[in-house]
Amino acid sequence: MDTKLTLKLDKEVIGKAKTYASQHQISLSKLIEAYLKSITSKEEKAKQIPISAFVKSLSSPSGIPADYDYKKDYQEYLEEKYR
Repeated sequence: MDTKLTLKLDKEVIGKAKTYASQHQISLSKLIEAYLKSITSKEEKAKQIPISAFVKSLSSPSGIPADYDYKKDYQEYLEEKYR
């Protein structure tokens, strides 16, 4: 069942969207509907996929200071290693 929706958008955006829709032989309504379906189905799929503990740990703070100079630390490691 189709339902009417009124949107307020920038005139330039509407013009470009109409041109795009026309070039692809699709109505602006169908174009917007397809876009909304694509973004909402991605969110639903993302919610269904379990995230492993390892992946979650990658996004959490690691305790490394923001000003940590890894290049200096690596240089010191190499100097010590090859003495």
